[in-house]
Amino acid sequence: METSAILKKVRKIEIKTRGLSSQIFAGHYHSAFKGRGMAFNEVREYQYGDDIRNIDWNVTARLNHPYVKIYEEERELTVILLIDVSGSNEFGTKSCLKEDLITEVSSVLAFSAITNNDKVGVVFFSNKVEKFIPPKKGTSHILRIIRELIDFHPEHQQTDISEALRFLSNAIKKRATVFLISDFLDGDFERALRIANHKHDIVALRVVDPAELSIPDLGFVRVFDKEKGERRWVDTSSKKVREHYRAYFEKKHRTADGIFIRNGIDSAVLTTHSDYVKPLMLLFRKRESRF
Repeated sequence: METSAILKKVRKIEIKTRGLSSQIFAGHYHSAFKGRGMAFNEVREYQYGDDIRNIDWNVTARLNHPYVKIYEEERELTVILLIDVSGSNEFGTKSCLKEDLITEVSSVLAFSAITNNDKVGVVFFSNKVEKFIPPKKGTSHILRIIRELIDFHPEHQQTDISEALRFLSNAIKKRATVFLISDFLDGDFERALRIANHKHDIVALRVVDPAELSIPDLGFVRVFDKEKGERRWVDTSSKKVREHYRAYFEKKHRTADGIFIRNGIDSAVLTTHSDYVKPLMLLFRKRESRF
């Protein structure tokens, strides 16, 4: 894509997503993600009603009187966008491709984060980490991220979520809020997700196109599997073929849902044929209700 076309698209996305983040999401974002990190501040004498789990046993033993640790909320968060750029996201049958939806949602989250004075970083991944943009503040940094989202070309087409999560755990030392954005068709990532979620606050955003769940009857169709790099003919007029296709993707989605539930991961489903504002707002409000 030419530079002028990229800049025009960046500007268009900036206007839309910055408006959404400031008018709709910013306040809910702050409430939903504040206080996830707590920093040790000081110790003081135990008072009636204090949580005994906060007792500092070393100080208590030294002074022969119970003392508790006092924590304060870490106001500044680090937000990481862990974005799947594999071949399966170059798919869409309605208003946009999955990768276009990922670009918009990532931009909204990034603008919401900087409105809250948070740092934002990005990890692009396929079956390896394709690019890492370290966390920083500022509008120019966010616009760079949007440019990369629009014009990034991965070296590989396959997906390995586990590899991305392992990189995250090693690269980001401080606890971060992590938005893992993918179609989650790679089903073998539970162990890596569990480990990463112990260190970070991970939120899963699953991007779906309706045709993945219900293939239409179009007769013989030549399809291209972007991740495998294979072309083949499929008889979509066959009810058996359509049922097999539907069952395959439903199983993938059930597997992902089960992984999120078992590991206490907040998640939302975003589809290419409907507005992403509602599911994001429901996710934010769900988190707000826990504070």
